Amino acid sequence: MTLSAVEAAPKAELHIHLEGSLEPDMLLALAARNQVTIPYANADELRAAYDFADLQEFLELYWAGQSVLRTERDFYDLTHAYLARAHRDNVVHVEAHLLPQGHTPRGVPFGAVLDGALAAFDDARHAFGITGGIILGLNRHESQDEALAVLRSAQPWRDRILALGLEGPEKGNPPSKFTQVYDQARDWGWHLTAHAGEEGPPDYIVEALDVLKVERIDHGVRCEQSPALVRRLAEQGVPLTVCPLSNVMLKVFPALAQHNLRRLLQAGLCVTVNSDDPPYFGGYVNANYTQSAAALGLSAAEQRRLVRNGFVAAFIDDAQRRRCLHDLDAAWPPP
Repeated sequence: MTLSAVEAAPKAELHIHLEGSLEPDMLLALAARNQVTIPYANADELRAAYDFADLQEFLELYWAGQSVLRTERDFYDLTHAYLARAHRDNVVHVEAHLLPQGHTPRGVPFGAVLDGALAAFDDARHAFGITGGIILGLNRHESQDEALAVLRSAQPWRDRILALGLEGPEKGNPPSKFTQVYDQARDWGWHLTAHAGEEGPPDYIVEALDVLKVERIDHGVRCEQSPALVRRLAEQGVPLTVCPLSNVMLKVFPALAQHNLRRLLQAGLCVTVNSDDPPYFGGYVNANYTQSAAALGLSAAEQRRLVRNGFVAAFIDDAQRRRCLHDLDAAWPPP
């Protein structure tokens, strides 16, 4: 099969949850390996459950699924499997969310979560040439005290963590809950991002920018409800890590043809395309590009701009950014 230009181009993926990359077959294998009982007899039964009314319904299944992850080997296998799959989509740089808070209450050692994932990144760099690292996620429905405890636990790995992120159910959990945590991470030199404006209002995006002082916004599609915010995001070049198939599966938009990805791009925003939780939402990053292009009528130039935005928005130094953009130009020359 001949790849399209966007499929063949080198890409960055900036919004992927490692636990959300758990394929049904691996989930069942890990359940068997760790003697965890799950209410699905086979992969087809599990896939049939991937029909969500909203974010909360998805999260309940997601949280149940991650219960099969118990050991450092599990987190290595999970991360390596995702990175190998991303390599097939010509992803060359990955910034992946990982949520120790989802595992340590079950007795999983904090180090098992991070050491397994980081070892897989190390091996993927050698095997596939993929760069990147871990965004340490926080559960926004938990308290700031619990988030600060996560940061204390992460201190031995502080030089190996790329960024701090905020995820989970937005409703009733504004970014401003976590001001102190973000201040600490900033003092450590970490990059900062946060989920905002997926199910939450535009005000949450403003809070993430002004109170948490994040460098980019995960999702952010509800910014369109505030023309002033759209102008601000465009003028300040704040990237949005948009996940089109996820937004449709979680009913943020009724159909991909109604997604605002193209409108935001045309408004001058630095929007990027990502997969979020690909097994649950119907596709990895190339599928998000190609299906969005077909549904929205994206031109080749618009698709290329989306790919380029991924490198512009990445948490990388200027030298690596120049190399990535050079490689993109070589693979897909600008018009």
